[in-house]
Amino acid sequence: MEPKTSLLADLDHGQEADFYALLSAKEELTTKDGKPYFRVTFRDAGREVSFPIWNDTTWATVCREKWSVGEFFKLRAQYRETNYGPQLEIRKIRVVNEEDKNDGFDPAMCLPASRYDPQTMFDALKDLISEWVEDPQLVEFAHAMLDRNHEILMTLPAAKYNHHAHVAGFLEHVLSVSRTAAFLAGKYAELYPDMQPPLDKGLIVAGAVLHDIGKIRELESTPTGAEYTASGSLIGHILQGRDMVRELVAEYPLDEETLLRLEHIIVSHQRLPEWGSPKPPMFPEALIIHYADDLDAKLEMMVAALADDSTEGPLTSSRNPLRQRIYRGNGEETSSSD
Repeated sequence: MEPKTSLLADLDHGQEADFYALLSAKEELTTKDGKPYFRVTFRDAGREVSFPIWNDTTWATVCREKWSVGEFFKLRAQYRETNYGPQLEIRKIRVVNEEDKNDGFDPAMCLPASRYDPQTMFDALKDLISEWVEDPQLVEFAHAMLDRNHEILMTLPAAKYNHHAHVAGFLEHVLSVSRTAAFLAGKYAELYPDMQPPLDKGLIVAGAVLHDIGKIRELESTPTGAEYTASGSLIGHILQGRDMVRELVAEYPLDEETLLRLEHIIVSHQRLPEWGSPKPPMFPEALIIHYADDLDAKLEMMVAALADDSTEGPLTSSRNPLRQRIYRGNGEETSSSD
């Protein structure tokens, strides 16, 4: 009986099936004994599997000569969970062709994507601006920045690695940061009613929406995920975000003080020079945005590490973007009685 067509992400241990996958990595390595082999990584939207192709096996020559990173393949393989992580025992493999599209193949099925609809997130950002920002010039400016980059934002990841590194991850991250920043704006405006100058809740929300806008120029979407552009590698998103604000303000003017504060929010939002910021947050609105941003990124890393870690016991390994072990609990259920 022919194996059924499935998704790589849906395969159980020992199951064999036909599925589509992206070759996202191929490294030529050597063992401790000096024997050459390839380490390849295949993935779809829900699972990534890395495993060795040994030099004395059936697939070594075709891997070396014909498997190219960034290409989509149709595989027949058995999925196995091992002590070294997930593995694939390949039976058949070929590059995807036009006929596969008629059978349901779509490149998007091989790229991790946000759980949320991109257009809904985009609209929510614009609604947040309209709700919180009282300065009509700043509302028009922020809306224009989003509208002009609408098409890119529908798919742009928030990063190449570590957090929200998936299709529409930028919108997911920025919307989450902006909602947290809006909550904190309301909380601290109420807590410090006599602050001078008064906390500018509208600036906090607009700054949160635009804090990462330079990633539009720093990153580009490719079949294997986000990659750095030349300007992204050489300049980064912080300075390019400031550039984008300065370019747009020529068409959508802001008063001098608002522009200065918005620029500072962008250049300070990562706080430390080693993280890319030339200046630390130097007024309350910028400080709130930094911590809202940092929390959202690090919490997403921690959640992903808990989900991906395959070790046993109360603590995960430290092999995650946070580079620390994470406590998952002792596994014992607790109960309370009246």
